[in-house]
Amino acid sequence: MGLARGWSVALRGVEGVPVEIEALVGGGIPGVQIVGLADTALQESVHRMRSAVVNSGQDWPGVRILLALSPATLRKSGSRFDLALAVCVLAGAGVVDAGRLAGIALLGELALDGRVRPVRGILPCVLAAREAGLRRVVVPAATLPEAALVEDVEVFGASTLDEVVGWFAGEQQLERPGSPLPTPPSRFPELADVVGQEDARRALEVAAAGGHHLLLLGPPGTGKTMLARRIVGLLPELERDQALQLASIRSVVGELPSDPLELVAPFVAPHHSSTMAALLGGGSGTARPGAVSMAHRGVLFLDECTEFQPHVLESLRTPLEEREVRISRAEATAIYPAHFQLVAAANPCPCAPVRDRDCVCRSVDRRRYLARLSGPLLDRVDIQARMLPVIDLGGDDTGEDTATVRARVLEARAAAAERWSAHGWRTNAEVPGPELRRRFGLPRSVVRPLEERMRAGELSARGADRALRVAWTLSDLAGTSSPDRDAVDGALYFRERSAA
Repeated sequence: MGLARGWSVALRGVEGVPVEIEALVGGGIPGVQIVGLADTALQESVHRMRSAVVNSGQDWPGVRILLALSPATLRKSGSRFDLALAVCVLAGAGVVDAGRLAGIALLGELALDGRVRPVRGILPCVLAAREAGLRRVVVPAATLPEAALVEDVEVFGASTLDEVVGWFAGEQQLERPGSPLPTPPSRFPELADVVGQEDARRALEVAAAGGHHLLLLGPPGTGKTMLARRIVGLLPELERDQALQLASIRSVVGELPSDPLELVAPFVAPHHSSTMAALLGGGSGTARPGAVSMAHRGVLFLDECTEFQPHVLESLRTPLEEREVRISRAEATAIYPAHFQLVAAANPCPCAPVRDRDCVCRSVDRRRYLARLSGPLLDRVDIQARMLPVIDLGGDDTGEDTATVRARVLEARAAAAERWSAHGWRTNAEVPGPELRRRFGLPRSVVRPLEERMRAGELSARGADRALRVAWTLSDLAGTSSPDRDAVDGALYFRERSAA
């Protein structure tokens, strides 16, 4: 009777959990039993393992095989355990030296002919293996560039089970990561292509500088979508830890780009027919990340936002505040990061003529149409900008280009990061309202416009806090040490433009 121990990694949300695999081979009626809360796909791995082992030129043990996955209370799902289970069975049978399994994590799905197929979530699994002290990881060869992003761990790529058996026997070498290809320079849509719209361009700059949520309101053809797509060119590149976190989310979803460590802030634009599960995450079985998590550290753009189902829009309220999504299931709760910047665009009414005076909608229809954006949701939007019809195409109304505006945005962000770094915040939009008032309170003469609107019932306490954050961003763009009365008035101007 042989006993072997190996390692693989399970996924819980976008985090990996190391799983110890024990294989007891021999001593009973022939058969295979897997214990440790294995789902259907994992139970079916028995048939894939047996066929892969036989087609790799090895004998399948004709005895009782017991496979235990620990921690036993964690639900294991998917086919990423196939390779580890097969190697542990062969080690228990004496084909592979069981002592060489120590400190090595094995990931990959087995085909019936012994090929090692790629699986989702390789990056977070390798990160978890490193944190658990496993310094060598064998992954499918197709996912080697993804696994190579993790530092301080040796990664090996395998194409077949036979290669892995030969590697453990010291008779064969597995594929190693090559030198990373140089990342091509990022290209962004040019902001100068937007004709006119001085107010909206300024609103976009302020939103990018402070990480504020933005609503663009105007008739069709005024460039709402065109302008929104240019915000990515104004944002700073992601830091390495941020890019790794985003790549982990994309890996779990199965949408990792050809350049796994992409440093450009993501821009995600779901269609207005998207369901709540598509937007926030979910689905049957294991919950998958949604659009808000795919936009982590970037921009979530809701074009024609009034066409989204009201309950779908309302579901954004919690992620906007908490910057994460919790999806509960009977056995566990998956937590996905969702630190995104919301940019929304909407028409002013259902008929949406070029000139507002040509509108044929009844007043009740206009109110009902915009009422899809509820007060509590709009209260979480820092900046609202009205876009007007373009009346001059002669080329004399060309605004600043992306590089010029980006330079101001990065300078303002650097000033904010230096001010808030001791408290763990990076942008003005991240600063909690109580801290903003308590530690960085402004003179009464400066905040008086906010107090007047709160007394009149025109501004909530949350809205006042968000206006203060925008005022700090306007101050950073102006190069001043703290907001003055003009900055506060400017912040209120941006919050009230949609009602103009």
